[in-house]
Amino acid sequence: MKSLSAVAVLAAVVLLWPRPADPLPGFPRVFLWAWERPENLEFIDPHSTGVAFLARTVFLRNGAVSVRPRLQPLRYPPGAVLMSVVRVEPDRSAMPPVGEASAAIAEAANIPGVRALQVDFDATLSQRAFYREVLTSLRERMPATMPLSITALASWCEGDRWITGLPVSEAVPMLFRIGPGERPARQFQPRLCRASAGVSTDEPLREPPSAPRLYIFNPHSWTRAEFQAAIREVHRWH
Repeated sequence: MKSLSAVAVLAAVVLLWPRPADPLPGFPRVFLWAWERPENLEFIDPHSTGVAFLARTVFLRNGAVSVRPRLQPLRYPPGAVLMSVVRVEPDRSAMPPVGEASAAIAEAANIPGVRALQVDFDATLSQRAFYREVLTSLRERMPATMPLSITALASWCEGDRWITGLPVSEAVPMLFRIGPGERPARQFQPRLCRASAGVSTDEPLREPPSAPRLYIFNPHSWTRAEFQAAIREVHRWH
């Protein structure tokens, strides 16, 4: 009886242990990244798959900000959940004023039909304080109910946890194009990194990601066949 009681208590603890809330409630559990190339995604089911499209690239050079908008066509079915993605490209010169950088990024949140904003960036050690300020300013410029997502190097979600406390809804660890000293992990410690993961169609994973939401990158334009193959792999993982 004592052993049965212990099992019952353990089961109750597992059932009652609070699970992290979905940072993007009501959003699909799969997003296709649509980068700067012609994309026709009319074959997706908008109820189960969203579109995270590169909306603009923001360049930070010589203390100034410049913007290159998306130049390639993008097609998707009616009702698709859209997420604007802004790629930030700095150089090694002086950074521009924080407000100018955040304003250039925030404009992508105003694209009609967009329901969330994602910022894709790399940050050296010396740039981290700047990006923290930019994200704080960006969050203040955005609609209060619009989720703010960022991509993250896998190392940011492991021993190097500088993203903890950023004013974002989620950080998406990139489990592809892994650099020196990085390794893909199934479970990350920072809560921001646990809800989503980024994978690529051209880099098979040794073990499936545990994140409930996946962003899928394709190095070239999506086709129906590639999409269906990716979804089969997702179903195999989950």
